[in-house]
Amino acid sequence: MIVTTHQPIFLPWPGLFFKAMKADCIVLLDDVQFPQGRGWVNRNRLKNEQGELWLTVPVWKKGRGLQIIRKVEICNETDWQRKHLQSIRQSYANAPYLKGYFPILESIYRENNRLLIDLNLNIIKFFWDSLDLKTELYLQSELGVTGKGTELIINICKHLQADTYMTFPIVEKYLDIFQMNQSGIQIKFSSFNPPVYPQLWGEFIYNLSTLDMLLNCGEKSRDIIVSE
Repeated sequence: MIVTTHQPIFLPWPGLFFKAMKADCIVLLDDVQFPQGRGWVNRNRLKNEQGELWLTVPVWKKGRGLQIIRKVEICNETDWQRKHLQSIRQSYANAPYLKGYFPILESIYRENNRLLIDLNLNIIKFFWDSLDLKTELYLQSELGVTGKGTELIINICKHLQADTYMTFPIVEKYLDIFQMNQSGIQIKFSSFNPPVYPQLWGEFIYNLSTLDMLLNCGEKSRDIIVSE
C-alpha cells in the first residue's frame, strides 16, 4: 500500500491532490508545529485583475508560542469570511463554474469555525468530492501517531501497514532513506509539473489554489491534475 502525507493547508494547491491520486491513502499532518513565519496553512493565492489575490485566515498567535496546527484558533473578531467570499465572487464573476461551486464554498465559510483545522478540512473535503477522489483521507491526530521527520513518516507507514511512501523529489533531502529502507519502507518519488489550464485575467499564474482551476475548469480539473 502507498501512503503520502501533506500539511492540511488552506485552499490547497493542485499538488496536494496529485499526491492523493497517486497513493492509496493520505495523512494530513495536523499534529505538527504551525509555521511561525509565512506558510500555507492559513493562506493561499487566487487571481484577480491585478494578478495574485491573497486570502488569509486570521489566527491567534500573540502570546501563544509554538502551536500545534490542530490547536490553532481562528480570530473571528472581524468579518474576514465576508471579505473572502466577496473577493472570490468579484474575481471569478466570469468564471464558467462559479455558480455551481460557490454556494457550497459559502456554506463552509458560514460555519464560523473556531479552529483552523476544521475550516481547512471542510474545504479539503469539498475539493475531495469535487475531484471525485477515492483515496482514503486521515488526520494524523486521529491515528494517534507521533514523531518527527523520518521517524514520523515511518510510524505513519507502520500504523497503516504501508510498504511504500510517496512524496516529491524536493523532500528527499529531509528524509533518511536508509532508515526508511531498514524499516521495510520503500520511497517512491513522483514529480508534479504544475498544469497550465484556462485562467481569467491575462497571463497565466502557476500553483494557485485548486479553487482557481475548479472555478475555471469544473469537472475537467481532475483530469488536468492527474495528467501531469
